[in-house]
Amino acid sequence: MTIRAMRRGGAASLLALLATGAVHAQAVSDRGLSYTLYGTPGLIEMPSALSAKDGQIAATVGGFDGQVRTTFTFQLLPGLSGSFRYSRIDDYTLPGSEGQIEDYFDRSFDLRYRFNDETAILPAFAVGLQDFLGTGAYGAEYLVATKTFGDKLRVTAGLGWGRLGSQGGFDNPLGVLSSEFDERPGLDFGEGGTFAVDQLFKGDAALFGGMEYAATDDLTVKVEYASDAYERETELELIERDSSLNYGVVYRPLPGVQLGVSWLYGSELAFTGTFLIDPSERPFGPGLDPAPSPIRIRQGYARAASTWDRAVIPEATIGTALQQALAAEGVELSSIQLSDRAVRLRYTNTRYRAEAQAMGRIARMLSLGLPDSIERFTLEPMQRGVPLSAGTLNRSAIETFPDTAGGTQALSERLVLTDAGPAAGLVDLPRVDDRFSYGLAPYARITVFNGDDPFQVELGAQISGRYEITDSIVASGTLRQQFYTNRENPELVVAEGDEPYPVRRNAALYADQGTTGIRDLTLAHYGRAMPDVYTRATGGYLEEMYGGLSTEVLWKPADSRLGLGAEVNYARQRDFDLGFGFQDYDVVTGHASAYLEMQRGYVAQLSAGRYLAGDLGATFSLDRTFANGWAVGGFFTLTDVPAEQFGEGSFDKGVRFSIPVTWFLGN
Repeated sequence: MTIRAMRRGGAASLLALLATGAVHAQAVSDRGLSYTLYGTPGLIEMPSALSAKDGQIAATVGGFDGQVRTTFTFQLLPGLSGSFRYSRIDDYTLPGSEGQIEDYFDRSFDLRYRFNDETAILPAFAVGLQDFLGTGAYGAEYLVATKTFGDKLRVTAGLGWGRLGSQGGFDNPLGVLSSEFDERPGLDFGEGGTFAVDQLFKGDAALFGGMEYAATDDLTVKVEYASDAYERETELELIERDSSLNYGVVYRPLPGVQLGVSWLYGSELAFTGTFLIDPSERPFGPGLDPAPSPIRIRQGYARAASTWDRAVIPEATIGTALQQALAAEGVELSSIQLSDRAVRLRYTNTRYRAEAQAMGRIARMLSLGLPDSIERFTLEPMQRGVPLSAGTLNRSAIETFPDTAGGTQALSERLVLTDAGPAAGLVDLPRVDDRFSYGLAPYARITVFNGDDPFQVELGAQISGRYEITDSIVASGTLRQQFYTNRENPELVVAEGDEPYPVRRNAALYADQGTTGIRDLTLAHYGRAMPDVYTRATGGYLEEMYGGLSTEVLWKPADSRLGLGAEVNYARQRDFDLGFGFQDYDVVTGHASAYLEMQRGYVAQLSAGRYLAGDLGATFSLDRTFANGWAVGGFFTLTDVPAEQFGEGSFDKGVRFSIPVTWFLGN
């Protein structure tokens, strides 16, 4: 159950505090920041201390003979960035592995923190962890500084450990603090996915560095001294390392596009392509929606009559007229309460991604259609027939502030946000839309980053239907027909020994046998037990793999940054053919959850309880939502299943992002 629809904003977060003090927004021109073969800001392979714009996303594909690295980098905060990388290395095996793998696929995560902005005297300084949560194939740590001279030359120098301390290494300078830093323990490469704290900044260290020269606004020339010896690759004769000097150029043919070519280690020609996306911006500016209705400004509204002539304008006439006008704006008006000085509406926004946008359009319609004496507007948005909150504005404030960014901000500061009021006093309006809806659409299901098959796809069409028995009781279902899949002859996965039950590992069998089947078929009830307490109960075929019963309760005051919830489910595994049958496996799961809204659009969630396999543990997630609907986040789960039983990756973790269609279409 989401809390984002109820309130946005909040106080400072722990992560936000890390970015305060000396760290401010870094002024870096697009030409001054380019990406390495590892998909992080830097030189060619060596990192720099630069940071991208807060919130920027960089997708990089880089590689040379036998290696391809695909990296997703997100600037979480002005000084903090994270990267997820998926790599392929031909004919490679991890140290200690047996046999030869023709195509080795590797997943890795990076973190980088920039301590300060560059000044006229001081360079920018940063610390980074490379592949700290993977197999360790690319594992390294570094401290780096970057300084700009004039508007064309930039110099970077750093100290690296791990891979970045393998060429020209010397005794670890941190050894003066403790002898534990002198040696770097060996990794259990076969397990992977664990946070190897005992590795960090240990073992030999080495220097690296380089220069970047902006030949033109669109072309940057680079040279670097690399401290990566490529020990494993040279041992397997996958690369010849004849030099520590790398040379490269980066060209920007279009805004947000970077193309690079480089000569590595005296033997390898490498290419990179980076695409930059700023979720805070929109391709269509304010959007392509039709302009909203103008605000009607009353004449002498301060001396408006205390009542209106109900014989001339009956309340029923106002309600019907408003319902028809708001329907044209994609707003379903359900009920209304009118008095001489105030109006209260309950409605469902079916068109606009942001409730604030719907509220603005409703307020304009009210200024046009209500008698002059009505001064206070209270708007209560609903979803699934449940009122979520109440936003109250004075009509005079709407008339006072113009349609500018400053006026919008001033008006938002005068919005009073509370819980939705009681139903008493509201007059229900006849429903004008059809309670039954349906649709036919294509679907695509893509699975990536599988260690054995990195790209799997399923294509087909689906028919979805929905019937609202009441505003809060909904029956819905989806029937799918598969047309194509590249999954080949999947085999049944069964638990061996003390392994956990394979609750998701047989997903390929549903695609293989359920070519025509029921994706979901449920009956759900949504409610509001008390002003701050929301409930949901769902039964039926809950999703593709499981059916059963699911119940949830959420405590979330509209003006609170904190939400608390609990969920209990009875789940039984469905047959692979996606029919009505079930398999023998069933389980009761449940979680208690806490949600916290923070600055910069971040929402943190911590859920603890029992999972589908019967294991006990907790999931932590952190997501950032931008004003235009983009959302980027990550999660990890730790349970009582040992890493060796869990298998590849050691524990569940991942990154996720959501792109609203409105961002592309502009409406």
